[in-house]
Amino acid sequence: MPDTSDVIRLSAVADIHCNRSNRDALQALFERASDESDILLLCGDLADYGLVEEAHILADVLKAAVRIPMVGVLGNHDYENGNQNEIRQILTDVGVALLDGEILEISGVGFAGVKGFCGGFGRHQLEAWGERVIKRFVQEAKEEACKLELALARLGELPRIAVLHYSPIRATVEGEFPEIIPFLGSSRLEEPINWFEATAVFHGHAHNGFPEGSTMRNIPVYNVALAALRKAFPDRPPFRLVEIPRPIP
Repeated sequence: MPDTSDVIRLSAVADIHCNRSNRDALQALFERASDESDILLLCGDLADYGLVEEAHILADVLKAAVRIPMVGVLGNHDYENGNQNEIRQILTDVGVALLDGEILEISGVGFAGVKGFCGGFGRHQLEAWGERVIKRFVQEAKEEACKLELALARLGELPRIAVLHYSPIRATVEGEFPEIIPFLGSSRLEEPINWFEATAVFHGHAHNGFPEGSTMRNIPVYNVALAALRKAFPDRPPFRLVEIPRPIP
């Protein structure tokens, strides 16, 4: 492996949908990512149907394959059966730092993570008017954005990496059916990312989306949904490898 003392190598993947049928493929993926990077990012939809059994399978895979720090968030599939707290504990027990508004520093780099939520992008995003259920829907997106804002603020002067499941920009969900684009992310997540000048953003959820884009302030955003990576980079292992400058102590 080449000398990378001046950079930190982040490997990132999302939407692995772990179950019995793909555990061997996932183990090979994570062994490769562990060999080639310094930190592994897991951007949600870690379990297939949000089952405790699936979380245990993934925990076994990660324990066997990964020898580097792991940082992640849960995705909508991890909430599917109401087992999100158990899934969180199972994965935490094997060393995954699952963030939900919390922060983490590794090697001088700060990580802020939230699941995020949907609602659409730009001037077409859903606003809080009309029926009470619509207002609750919009409030959920606002609360996720607020959690991200507070987390990024707490990182101070550290280089900031935002770890999400839902996308903060439209560019990385392009390629999906237009009808579902509003359900793949929210521009409300972009605002704190721009305000605090994050170094990079990683998200999943858009299986047919574009692998990268940027915010209005040119902050790079990476869609690391496994299916999207396989489609965009068929000759590479299905995780995204990104180098960032190693902070000077």
